[in-house]
Amino acid sequence: MDEAPGKPVPLRDLALTFNRIALASFGGGLSAWSREMVVRERHWMTDAEFLSAMTVCRVFPGANQVNVAVFVGTRLRGLPGAVAATAGLIAVPLVIVLVLGTLYLRFRDVGALRHILSGVTAAAVAMTFSMAWHTGQKIFVSLMPVLLCAVTFLLAGVARVPLWQTLLVLGPLAFAWGWRREAAAG
Repeated sequence: MDEAPGKPVPLRDLALTFNRIALASFGGGLSAWSREMVVRERHWMTDAEFLSAMTVCRVFPGANQVNVAVFVGTRLRGLPGAVAATAGLIAVPLVIVLVLGTLYLRFRDVGALRHILSGVTAAAVAMTFSMAWHTGQKIFVSLMPVLLCAVTFLLAGVARVPLWQTLLVLGPLAFAWGWRREAAAG
């Protein structure tokens, strides 16, 4: 962590960090910005811890990034940390979305607005690929993660198998591999 050992992360820092994540990722790319801030800038988690957190947060119901805010906040400061991180993530963006939504309803037929939104979408897709690239370089270090990723893509992306069924099949395999790997390392 950035702070001295034993010194808790201030709630204000959690709220401001997640507010920066939300505001910096306008148009998408929250996962990429979350990784950038939590792992690279603040050093609150390692890449492996962040990937594990993202995996858990995507499996649970609800918005993934709200789940990440709750996860990181809870890990660093318990319930007050979860509240601070979540409030930081949603408070200012909520106001912005309400204002922009009102403006969009008024000007949605303007051609330039459609072009602007297309550009924002392209940037969000690029951020997602960037996160996948950086995470993949650290995670795909052996055959099993590559196989799990490929089978997940084939089941969920190509065959359109529902997420819960994909997890039911691949989850136990991934857990078994992870526990075996951890036992061999420890």
